Amino acid sequence: MNVSLEFLVATGIGWITACGIYLVLRGRSFPVVIGLTLLGYAVNVFIFAMGRLWVGMPPILDGAPSADPLPQALVLTAIVIGFATTGLVIEMALRARHETGTDHVDGQEPGSGGKPES
Repeated sequence: MNVSLEFLVATGIGWITACGIYLVLRGRSFPVVIGLTLLGYAVNVFIFAMGRLWVGMPPILDGAPSADPLPQALVLTAIVIGFATTGLVIEMALRARHETGTDHVDGQEPGSGGKPES
C-alpha cells in the first residue's frame, strides 16, 4: 500500500480539527481553550501546506523558480497572534472561574437542572 504525503497531511489536519472541535464542545473552560489552540494549529498547518514545500529552492531571485514566502509569513504572524489570543482566553477563563466559582463555560454545574447558581 502506497500512501501519498498529501493524504497523510490532509488526514493529520482533519484529525487535529476534529479533536479541536470535540474539545471546544466540552463543558469546561480548559478543554475549550485547548480546543481553540488545536484549531489554530490546524489552520496554520493548512495554510503552510497550501504554500507547498520547496526543498533546495532559493527564497526569492529574479527569473528563477523560487519558494513563496507569503504562506510562511502568514503562519508566523498567526502563531504570534494565536499565542496572544490563547493568553487572553486563559485569563478570561481564570477570571470567570473566580467570579462564578465554577469552570463550566455556561456557569452551571451539571445536574443543576438549568437553574442558575445563587
